Amino acid sequence: MIQALTKPNLPQDGYMIQSYNRVEEAAHRVGRALHTLDDKTLTEQVIADVEAELRAVEQAERGDLSERAKQAVLLTRADASPLQVNAANDLFREHPLGSEKLLHEVDPTAAAVAAAHWLQAAADITADLAECDPAEVVIEADDIEALAVETPTRVLERLGAGERPRDVVVDLIRNAMLAAEGRVADPSSLADVLKNSQGQAEESPPGEDDSLDTAQARISLLDPLRPAHDLLEDLLDGIHGCRLLFHEYSEHDGDFDDDETDGLAERLDSEFEATVRAAADADHDRLL
Repeated sequence: MIQALTKPNLPQDGYMIQSYNRVEEAAHRVGRALHTLDDKTLTEQVIADVEAELRAVEQAERGDLSERAKQAVLLTRADASPLQVNAANDLFREHPLGSEKLLHEVDPTAAAVAAAHWLQAAADITADLAECDPAEVVIEADDIEALAVETPTRVLERLGAGERPRDVVVDLIRNAMLAAEGRVADPSSLADVLKNSQGQAEESPPGEDDSLDTAQARISLLDPLRPAHDLLEDLLDGIHGCRLLFHEYSEHDGDFDDDETDGLAERLDSEFEATVRAAADADHDRLL
């Protein structure tokens, strides 16, 4: 990379070598611009900045998102650093419903792995109260408040089948990254995608255009442009749904005025968080 800045491929006899690697070729283009400008001070400043950026990338790969490496929280990685997963898990232990720090201080893929683990814990304790399957808790909660249902439900189904949070999260994110490149991870699934889209079109209300070309066929469960962030947000929504269902099915006596209702909600939130925290800690091995 640095060599491309200092010794870029230059035109020779009407021809010029170009790299098939887009990042490397971009470095050569910058190198050619610096060569044309022929400003030693500027070249040294650009090289110093690129070297700092490369060190930040290496730092982020090690799971340290401090200082310049913090910009990694804006990106999606195809895998999760164990250090970052542990950091996200610690944040969930402080706030089982999630917090702003998860969105701004932790790698989103790692945060999604921890979120899947805590969603499963929340679904397990809520399902006991609601007397339903843990994979159905977000569907049930959607009757109380509109939620992101499909993604957390799919995650809960796979976790319930015995998959690890890391494996489920990484698989979903990698599939979305393939979709961003215009590829389908599982071509055999296209028939089901089209079938589901046709079913949605047929169930549309009378008077609406229900042709297949208006049905929203999704080849990726996540937003291909921001898959890790999209997954994290949906999983947090799923945990919130578990909280709603926990409130709905928790036993309490009598009628309450506004102040007493607020007090009851706070008590139930504290109970929910404590119970989920205990369940998540008891099954911490799922994160390994």
